[in-house]
Amino acid sequence: MMKFGVCTKIENAPIVHAAGFDFIECTVVSLQGEQSDEAVRDIMARYLESPLPVEAFNVLLPGELKIVGDSVDEARVRNYLEKALERVKRVGGETVVFGSGKARMVPDGFPRARAEEQIVQFLHWIADVADSLQLTIAIEPLNTSECNIINSVPEAASFAKQVNRKSIRVLADFYHMYKENEPLEHMVEHRELLRHVHVSDSRYAPGMGNYPYADFADCIRRANYDGRISIECLWNDFQAETAAARRYLSQVFES
Repeated sequence: MMKFGVCTKIENAPIVHAAGFDFIECTVVSLQGEQSDEAVRDIMARYLESPLPVEAFNVLLPGELKIVGDSVDEARVRNYLEKALERVKRVGGETVVFGSGKARMVPDGFPRARAEEQIVQFLHWIADVADSLQLTIAIEPLNTSECNIINSVPEAASFAKQVNRKSIRVLADFYHMYKENEPLEHMVEHRELLRHVHVSDSRYAPGMGNYPYADFADCIRRANYDGRISIECLWNDFQAETAAARRYLSQVFES
């Protein structure tokens, strides 16, 4: 059954809950994977007391924790993943988004083939943790102004297929697809790997812009997608706009 959520900080959970959403999507970095359990005790408590399930997480890596280039610290990355994903699981997370444009950016002059190898290697590292925790890792294509690798659903799907691990799947983000003029049909073509969806509308809340939502919803239906859809956008009036966006998503996807 399709579920709707909002990407925001845990402190906004009561507002998201009141607006009628099914879950909230927070950041992995907020769980501070390089800090001790004692240091994050209050943060963890806030998550565990949320009035809404925290079923999805984005912003997987701190920008300076590189996974591509000459300064990749394997031990540090793997330790971070182990601690951070264990905390995601402990607070009820099920899906983790791998966007992290700064961490995966290919440095100028760095061999593309080597960068692709490093991303495959990283996906194996994260799958080593995620498989045993029964978490899903959704590779997020980002537009080319934010990152220079994995910029389309087919590119994300090709990495997922190459890695071929049960936890590694793909995300489709309406904003990034629209910005890249990417065919929405790609969601249908790669439906077997599609496990998470992000939406916005001209960078703001759904219903506030001119994105072709009827076409997007049609592709979602034809992809037989019935998972989670999270709003990831900029807000002017969070409380008012979340309630309006929830009504709009109902009209678009549930009518």
